[in-house]
Amino acid sequence: MDWLTHVLTRPKPAEPLFSPSGVSAREPRNLPAIGITYDTYLDEDALAVLSAEFPDYAFAPAGVSWGAAAAGRFATLITAAGPDDLNIAIELLQTRPAGQQVIVVLKGADMEKTRLLFGHGAADVLPYPASETSIALSLERVLRQQSAPKAAAPVRSGEVIAFLNAGGGAGSTSLCVQAGARLGAQSPDRVAIADLDIQFGMVGLYLDMPSAVTLTDIFSAGAGLAETPFAEALSRHASGARLMASPTSMMGLDSITPVQADALVHGLRRDFALTLIDLPNSWTAWTHRVLSQADRIVLVAQLTLPRIQAARRQLATLAAQGLERKPVLLVCNALSPDQPDRLPIKWAEKSLGREFDLMIPEDRKAMEAAANEGFVVSKKTHGSKLEKALAELAATLGAPVTAQVQPQRTR
Repeated sequence: MDWLTHVLTRPKPAEPLFSPSGVSAREPRNLPAIGITYDTYLDEDALAVLSAEFPDYAFAPAGVSWGAAAAGRFATLITAAGPDDLNIAIELLQTRPAGQQVIVVLKGADMEKTRLLFGHGAADVLPYPASETSIALSLERVLRQQSAPKAAAPVRSGEVIAFLNAGGGAGSTSLCVQAGARLGAQSPDRVAIADLDIQFGMVGLYLDMPSAVTLTDIFSAGAGLAETPFAEALSRHASGARLMASPTSMMGLDSITPVQADALVHGLRRDFALTLIDLPNSWTAWTHRVLSQADRIVLVAQLTLPRIQAARRQLATLAAQGLERKPVLLVCNALSPDQPDRLPIKWAEKSLGREFDLMIPEDRKAMEAAANEGFVVSKKTHGSKLEKALAELAATLGAPVTAQVQPQRTR
């Protein structure tokens, strides 16, 4: 019998979960309590199913709504929020007791509101009305994570850098690949590239690794993401970098959950000194989580009006999502000699509200050859302006890595 069938067919307790007075009718002793506010409107049958499925926990009323004083005494809280209450919900998430996990049943749920709540610390967000089945599944995930033993801090904790495009085709994938391969050559087996553009990822193609281990392979391996031995599991490029390629078949953008994103970043950070993550152009709850977990962000733009406007929107979105303090390396990619005549760099920087950190000159022939043949640009263009700019990018991204420990022997 699978877990879901077990939830739906397990006998319900005969007595009601809550008495009319709002006190647990069972009066359980010495059981951790899960608080539920009344505005979730879970009926008695739903509460009975949850109580039967989680016998090691006591379900107890937490007040009429989230702001009730009683909510503070629960390690896990199930509560509701409406579209007009988002600011209050965010404030309550930010001021909740340390360690409290909050599952929000969101009225009028959409991707933007869900992402906001996740970004401010919600353990899970469910659309209203939430059935006992969806809440049971959510509780299963949250309680498992809450009760998992805290592992000792790893001896080595690597850095994670996320790559973002300012509009499609700005070149973040090419720069991610070239920087990752260079750094992999300097520190073999200690640098990873993770292609999380789960619909249109091209990193495996650019590195000429059509059979590389993919995100789908990792998901289907059976082990928990956080426990996956990425250092052994990921495919090795000739440069020494490790690759987790994008799925061979297109996945829906919501196929990854924020919890999975957390576990993935945790595992990569544990196993590699540096991980470069190539993200899709679309914002989702899980890409927000990756950006929140990243140590730095590389935003790649080009000196054209549409791409500058797209870069402005990305910077504004980062600020709106509470990521304005995250270090952002702003790169102007594929800069041709005549572009500043058509669109001055100073105008672009004024529009963006900041200067570019790096300029990568245009050399379409060299970049296309590298992508087609899977090599590092420096192999055939040593000493060119492009090669020097890519070396500067790699040095900027990899400075903490190359200084950490002595490089390992190439296998």
